[in-house]
Amino acid sequence: MKSSKFLLLVIICLFSLNAFAAKVTGIVSDASNPIPGTSIYIKGTNIGVISDFTGAYSINVNTNQTLVFAIIGYQTQEHKIKAQQTTLNITLIPDVVKLDEVVAVGYSTRVKRCVTGAISYQKAAPSYCAAPPIHYMNEVQNTESYATTNQSGFKQVALDPLSTFSIDVDAASYTNLRRYINNGTLPPSDAVRIEEMINYFNYNYSKAKKGVPFSINSEYAACPWNNENYLLHIGLKGSEINMEDLPASNIVFLIDVSGSMSAANKLPLLQTSFKLLLNQLRPQDKVAIVVYAGNSGLVLPSTSANEKQTIIQALDKLSAGGSTAGGAGLDLAYKVAEENYIDGGNNRIILATDGDFNVGQSNNNQLERLIESKRDKGIFISVLGYGMGNYKDDLMETIADKGNGNYSYIDNIKEAKKVLVNEFGGTLFTIAKDVKFQLEFNPTYVEEYRLIGYMNRRLNNEDFEDDQKDAGEMGAGHTVTALYEIVPNKNTTIKRRLKYQNSKRSDKAYTNELLTLKLRYKEPNGNKSRLIEEVVNAMPSEINQTSNNFRYSAAVAQFGMLVRKEDKIPNTTWQSAIEMAISAKGNDEEGYRAEMIQLMKTASLLSEATSHNN
Repeated sequence: MKSSKFLLLVIICLFSLNAFAAKVTGIVSDASNPIPGTSIYIKGTNIGVISDFTGAYSINVNTNQTLVFAIIGYQTQEHKIKAQQTTLNITLIPDVVKLDEVVAVGYSTRVKRCVTGAISYQKAAPSYCAAPPIHYMNEVQNTESYATTNQSGFKQVALDPLSTFSIDVDAASYTNLRRYINNGTLPPSDAVRIEEMINYFNYNYSKAKKGVPFSINSEYAACPWNNENYLLHIGLKGSEINMEDLPASNIVFLIDVSGSMSAANKLPLLQTSFKLLLNQLRPQDKVAIVVYAGNSGLVLPSTSANEKQTIIQALDKLSAGGSTAGGAGLDLAYKVAEENYIDGGNNRIILATDGDFNVGQSNNNQLERLIESKRDKGIFISVLGYGMGNYKDDLMETIADKGNGNYSYIDNIKEAKKVLVNEFGGTLFTIAKDVKFQLEFNPTYVEEYRLIGYMNRRLNNEDFEDDQKDAGEMGAGHTVTALYEIVPNKNTTIKRRLKYQNSKRSDKAYTNELLTLKLRYKEPNGNKSRLIEEVVNAMPSEINQTSNNFRYSAAVAQFGMLVRKEDKIPNTTWQSAIEMAISAKGNDEEGYRAEMIQLMKTASLLSEATSHNN
């Protein structure tokens, strides 16, 4: 009898040991740096956590269960938990090649055939294509809104020899499009702003000369999507500024903590994003935190960035609940920014929200007047958009445009790193404001032209010399790219005006000039614009002789036009656009270009599925 009891006791102990559950903690890193945003989940379950901005994580797990560590750009690792194990530090191995085979979904990664496997006419996806282990999106009703964007039309040089527009460094449309495609649908046409897709990517432009805030780059070659036309590529490259030379910053985080922000891809992602930004700030920089929901409030008075732990604690205490008094939050944020204003510094509000200003000062005209008045006092505002379902893209874009700031959409932690770490200077520090282009086309060579995208950035010709007319801002190190499709002139009988249309000048006077490019800009604290003028040569290059800049931007433009189902791209297919993007990918250390190529492949399948359903 005793032996039986002893055997039973041993069995119970062994069972208890095998079922041992404990909190396992650790750090996820690569060879030298922590990796925030890593998905850590128990294999075969939907239980998981995310590593924080220091790479730390903590999860309750049983003995013999397997933890999976996954994030885009690194090889996924699995580790079985041993009895009484409480610590597990992980070093992930970079996997650049894998970027061609995965797409980002929230914080997690998915194999590309898993994303496309959801398409109705394909066979069932294999078992490893289960939904992401951690579910982030719980919105049901979709009330997203976008401003109308029409297809670019051609203009005749004889009637409209001048083309005038404001630059745009925003990139929110691209990341929003990525979110749609990764969730298995194509975005509505109005959500696709092609210039923002093009400007999401950096290009290898020449450096700015001393005394000028940016360089101007141009190329002219055959148009990839219409064999009878040409394509003009224009690029600006903002001057780089060393961190130690940047002016001191007075930053106010204006954070939406309304009930709609409760999803994990909203407030929790926002908190992690701001911690990444905090690591870029210096002791002379100051941070305050204002929140708004049913009411607005000051969570943290202006505090030196040297007190990082104090700021982090204030961020960690935030929780979502209530309605959205966005206008009251803006008022308070501006009040705090004014009270801590730094002469000659970077005084900026960073608004982080899902865009739903449904209570309080929601009238667009009121908001615009408030933002413009504060802009004129030297306080700018940038916007970070989060989440889905009730996203108000049109309002967010307006706030950033009127506030001399940038507008970005943050769909995952990698994007937060791109905007707030990799492009820190461009996101927060303006090197030129009210930047405007004006092109005068030479009718000897150009019959018609059209600017690709920039539909809500077009200006009247007289606005070019009007220093009261607001235009876009250029950040440190930013690049801005514009594409024109050009119909060559075959008519030798031309009425002449302006530079190229002066009847007293001979045709030979400007034999080699395709156009004259004029650019106006103001210093960050200036009120008087400066003029730069350059001539673009009329001799086109062969497409295979163009730079990766030219061909990759052209591939991005085709991507946007295909998603929008535009009708002015007779020689383009999904396959030809993808092949051009692959050929021009070039150096892609962060994997952004490889990721876009994968998005194009996924979008082509979604487009095919849509056409089959119709």
